[in-house]
Amino acid sequence: MNTSIFIRKLLITVLIVFIVILLLKRKDMTWRQSLLKTFYPIIMLPGKIFGGASKGLLNKQKMQPITSFYQLQILLNNGITLSMDSLKGKKILLVNTASDCGYTGQYAELEALYQQYSHQGLVVIGFPANDFKQQEQRDDAAIAEFCKVNYGVSFLLAKKSSVIKGAGKNPVFQWLSTSSLNGWNNQEPTWNFCKYIVNEKGVLEAFFPQGVSPMDESVLKILSTHP
Repeated sequence: MNTSIFIRKLLITVLIVFIVILLLKRKDMTWRQSLLKTFYPIIMLPGKIFGGASKGLLNKQKMQPITSFYQLQILLNNGITLSMDSLKGKKILLVNTASDCGYTGQYAELEALYQQYSHQGLVVIGFPANDFKQQEQRDDAAIAEFCKVNYGVSFLLAKKSSVIKGAGKNPVFQWLSTSSLNGWNNQEPTWNFCKYIVNEKGVLEAFFPQGVSPMDESVLKILSTHP
């Protein structure tokens, strides 16, 4: 009798779990992407509790770049070349991104940040990369569609490239992570969704790792400060 009740409860539990999983499945997302999006708030909980100020690297000495950031160009997702020289006078947030990462939910926060600060001159640029555990295997068209449909992304997306050390490293990330170019910082992305902030004068102001939300107070403080 007890065995029969146990089996019945077990079957009911399995059925409930199966139904919950079915409900979690989102249109235009894989099962993995759906689950990651659902559990994103839990993934980010430690960062929200402890804050990001202690995790970031800041240009406290106000070191100036050795090589001008404005000499760089970005090949955008749509094939258009964007010169950084055209962004003089604007704050720029540069982030390496991926579609199949536990931090992919930051796309939504990056879009919210862009909507909140774009009128103040903020430019957000995502750099899709397949550098970490092959979590961005889509092509550029599929990446753009995924971001638009699932996260309403309207900020700029660069053409897919590599952001870590190697022969094919994106020149922008080469500048961001080489002190002999940017003046002080050698920190490469440690995972997807690392953030670099360049100010209105082309000076690298800060680096924040993936565990720090784009909406963290430490990030917002820098975005709200102007040289």
